[in-house]
Amino acid sequence: MQLSVIGCGYLGAVHAASMASLGHTVVGIDVDEAKIAKLAAGEPPFHEPGLVEVLKDGLASGRLTFSTDYADLADAEVHFIGVGTPQRSGAQGADMTYVNAATDAILEHAKPGSLIAGKSTVPVGTAARLTELAATKGVRLAWNPEFLREGFAIKDTVDPDRLVYGVTDATRDEDTATLDAVYATILERGTPRLVTNQPTAELVKVAANSFLATKISFINAMAEISEVTGADVTQLADAIGHDERIGRKFLNAGVGFGGGCLPKDIRAFTARAEELGKGESVAFLKQVDEINLRRRQRVVDLVVDSFDGQVYGHRV
Repeated sequence: MQLSVIGCGYLGAVHAASMASLGHTVVGIDVDEAKIAKLAAGEPPFHEPGLVEVLKDGLASGRLTFSTDYADLADAEVHFIGVGTPQRSGAQGADMTYVNAATDAILEHAKPGSLIAGKSTVPVGTAARLTELAATKGVRLAWNPEFLREGFAIKDTVDPDRLVYGVTDATRDEDTATLDAVYATILERGTPRLVTNQPTAELVKVAANSFLATKISFINAMAEISEVTGADVTQLADAIGHDERIGRKFLNAGVGFGGGCLPKDIRAFTARAEELGKGESVAFLKQVDEINLRRRQRVVDLVVDSFDGQVYGHRV
């Protein structure tokens, strides 16, 4: 199939290269000329194991190209949106500037009957709004969230633990068939596929990230109790992690979670829930965030205390 990927940052570049490795013809589009020049030369602007090889294979085969011209997406059958949704300046919610701009650019050049597949993490309700906008151009829209782990992004794209399609009732069969064609190689391996409505697909990613963030903050809260009682939090995690209902992954005490997803996603989820009048449903995420921020200061305090308050001149 012919595909376009809008946004060639971490998500978009990985998705474009991975789709080319599955045999599709893919154009990755981004407004950042320097980023596109590096990608076109086979040099990712960030580190991700295995990406260089997949990127260079796609470029050498001719199936993968990169461009700053949105007109190059015109022949694509499916357009993936992989732009960022950072935290809004001075607020908790997600900044939708890039998603909105990407959608407008696609609709300016896309052929009627093509499908937009959103992969960016967005506030629930975004897909419904964009679906109405796309329909004015005869373009369909579905939401197809990503579940990438840093260091395993290529594997998580070509061999994911599940695929989720968020579709409307009106175009459910057509959208499902189109995405099945995109992911045919993956589905042949028996990968679970869930076809949901759009709000469910939008919530899947933020719900998963909220759960993982909560698990990390939980064990860090237990670390705070362990410090004042003489308990060993690592052994505690080992012990409760043997319970298969809990599991040991993401149950390591330390400086907390960071990165480009968990902090902004739980804040954006909280902000959206408050807009929906359901802020109390996710009020606990504020405490999850507070615990996480507190752990950073605790690490600094431990270092200072270990040198009796005199850290100048020491290498840590």
